[in-house]
Parts: sequence; structure tokens; C-alpha cells
Amino acid sequence: QVQLVESGGGLVQPGESLRLSCEASGFAFSLYTMAWYRQSPGKQREVVAKIDGGGGTNYADSVSGRFTISRDNDRQMVLLQMNSLKPEDTGVYYCAAAHGLVDFFCSLVRPSDFGSWGQGTQVTVSA
Repeated sequence: QVQLVESGGGLVQPGESLRLSCEASGFAFSLYTMAWYRQSPGKQREVVAKIDGGGGTNYADSVSGRFTISRDNDRQMVLLQMNSLKPEDTGVYYCAAAHGLVDFFCSLVRPSDFGSWGQGTQVTVSA
């Protein structure tokens, strides 16, 4: 049974950092593209970063240069290091898994490309 469990969310001030973790189980992790999505109040769910099984990464323009996605295939974990957080980064962050490859660019990836989702972790950036 595929399971994705996110952790690491919280309340931080603008400019601070957070690191999100996603623990995966129940599938051949190294063969999956992993992504972090977020859903902000009043907005559609959007992908912020993705990483394929070989470690290739891509980021949404809004987080490029501030966020870093990484994965540990041995521990079956995917991480999202978020620096210089802004109020507009507020939202529920979801870990998602897709078997094989999806489109390289985050701008072309759709939620329907990912068959498995975690329950999400809340990130709030506020002064």
C-alpha cells in the first residue's frame, strides 16, 4: 500500500526557513518522480518542485532560488528545504508520487500526473 507522510510544517516569520520531509513506503521509490505541491487559500493546487528518480529537479518560478528539493532513495524520503520564506508561500504542502517520468518542467505538470498523495502539512508565513 502506497503511503506518503509529510512533516515539518509550522508557523514562521518572513525570511525564515523550514524543511519539509516526506516519508514514502509501499512502492519502488527510486522508480518514481516525486513532487511537492502546495495549495494556498483561494488558489488551485500548484507544483513547487519535482525530482525524478535520477535526481533531476525543476522548480516553479515563484520558488526558484529559494527552495531546494532532494531525495534519499535508500531512506525513501524526499525533502524540501525552503529558505527566505514569504507570506505568499503560505499553504498546505503535499508530497506526491508518479511512476516513471512526468514532464520535465513544473509549468507543464498536472496534479493528475501523480497517482499518490500525502495528507499535507501546513506552512504559515506571517509576521
